[in-house]
Amino acid sequence: MDIDPEELIENARQATEPPEAPVRQTRLNIAVAVTVALLATFMGICKVKDDNINQNMQLAQADKIDHWGFYQARNAREEIAKATLTQLKLQAIGAPASAAEGYQQAIARYEALAAEQSAKKDELRKQAEADQQRYDALNFRDDQFDLSDALLAIAIALLAITALTQMWALFVVAMVPTAFGVLMGLAGLGGWPLHPDAIVQLLS
Repeated sequence: MDIDPEELIENARQATEPPEAPVRQTRLNIAVAVTVALLATFMGICKVKDDNINQNMQLAQADKIDHWGFYQARNAREEIAKATLTQLKLQAIGAPASAAEGYQQAIARYEALAAEQSAKKDELRKQAEADQQRYDALNFRDDQFDLSDALLAIAIALLAITALTQMWALFVVAMVPTAFGVLMGLAGLGGWPLHPDAIVQLLS
């Protein structure tokens, strides 16, 4: 039997070359790579929006503290005006007739001052309560982004394991947190009233 040198070279070349990856594995790797890239982009967009929401939350909290501080100052002024008013009314009872007009003017002035401080105090209270409502609304959306971030992080971890194990079943499992994570992210971006309170309270 004659030995063909070209056949030997071809056999040696095939023996040294690594086998081609199965088409199924190639498709899985492509699916994992594309999914991770899309999730990373989506998480980046959500992160920008979430940072802006956090800044607005800090501003609302600062405004609430300022308004309650001014409320306490107005309240103290009102109490002082009322105390002075009571003292003037008591003094006016035993005052001579010549001093009655002066007392009445002072009483009228302090009555107006007390009423003014009461009105301004009530306005500040309403502003502080509005600040709290704004903070709560922003915190609602912040929770949505936090939950989205956690779910997508789990999804990316599962996708990393999928790339190592080459298991399509694990890729399907990874799509569960992916779907819910994207849903919560879209809810935060769109201001949708979607808020799983039980999960949020568990993670708080």
